[in-house]
Amino acid sequence: MTNPNVTLSDAAAKRIREILAGEEGKQALRVSVEGGGCSGFSYKFDLADAPDADDTVIANGEAKVLIDSLSLVYMDGSQIDFVDNLLGQSFQINNPNAVASCGCGTSFSV
Repeated sequence: MTNPNVTLSDAAAKRIREILAGEEGKQALRVSVEGGGCSGFSYKFDLADAPDADDTVIANGEAKVLIDSLSLVYMDGSQIDFVDNLLGQSFQINNPNAVASCGCGTSFSV
């Protein structure tokens, strides 16, 4: 199942392909939203073998991201990006639903 309300940037897709190339048996990046973090919610990133029954699959070419149905509620309209700058490398979620976020970009509130 694909959800057009969450997108995957070309930079993120490229980095996911690079990571998965070195991880035997892993097929996708899993992104989830958890309670906690300095702004209320935080993003969690893991590698996954296969989608779970309630996952939505976001794809850009061969790169795939899995998002569970509960996390998808908080991520509607988001773009998953990968940033490489002087501060370091990281996946970032550009979430229009977030009314506040922390300085590191890994936690947010709605």
